[in-house]
Amino acid sequence: MAADVLSPPVRLHTLLLGFPTDWLTLLADAIELALAIAYLVGVSRLKRKGRSWPVARTVAFLAGDAVVFIATGSGFASYDDSNFTVHVIQHLMLMNAAPILLALSGSMTLLLQAANRRTQTLAIKFLHSRYLRFLTLPVIAWLMNWVTMYVYFLTPVYKLSIEHPLFHDYTHLHFLIAGFFFWGALIAVDPLPHKMGFPAKLAYLLSGIPFGSFLGIAIMQMHTSIDPAAHTLADTHMGGSVLWAFGEIFTLAALGVIFLQWAKAEERAAARLDRQLYG
Repeated sequence: MAADVLSPPVRLHTLLLGFPTDWLTLLADAIELALAIAYLVGVSRLKRKGRSWPVARTVAFLAGDAVVFIATGSGFASYDDSNFTVHVIQHLMLMNAAPILLALSGSMTLLLQAANRRTQTLAIKFLHSRYLRFLTLPVIAWLMNWVTMYVYFLTPVYKLSIEHPLFHDYTHLHFLIAGFFFWGALIAVDPLPHKMGFPAKLAYLLSGIPFGSFLGIAIMQMHTSIDPAAHTLADTHMGGSVLWAFGEIFTLAALGVIFLQWAKAEERAAARLDRQLYG
């Protein structure tokens, strides 16, 4: 539903206290909490077996889960249908920040190591399913990410999501899934069906920079508001600049992760070679 006042200013008390209380949001909050608990239970089970789990992965999962909550279940979400700049930040959290953190958490690996045999069998079957193999194809993940962004912001889909709350909630889930497969192809520590070499990962990531820049600039140069019934033109332009700038920041962050993973992979390869040569 469009706001009565176009692009209302963000108020601190609303951010802190304006939690959505509709049933779908509360259900999503409950699922996020359950996933966090399940992850911690898995870590605890491994510890009881005498096996360690990297603290950084646990922090990554809990942080990613928290980002999803902030984007959709906190007072921040109170502005997602009225303030376009806030909506863009929410979009960035769901398609970039949360997926990057979740991809680094190794949640599927934890499940395979900590769950019982029946659950492990189901998880392995899912990992080898045609559905997952298709979605994790690098070209499909790349297209899903960028097509989602362009269709959402440069077609009437954006206005449709503002006018229909249920569809709006669906777009949140779609953003998260599209972002997870896009970033997962680059930096996931889980055993996904398709693996790219590090040079290919760099090409995959860098090839998206022009698309992200063009989208942000296109919104910044709009002559009318992206939704005249809800947002001012100034708010539209500000949202475009935020989309452009922070999109580049996430790209740089992912580049750092890729280079770090590449360096660690080279160290492991060198250690294996030393063992083969010197026993």
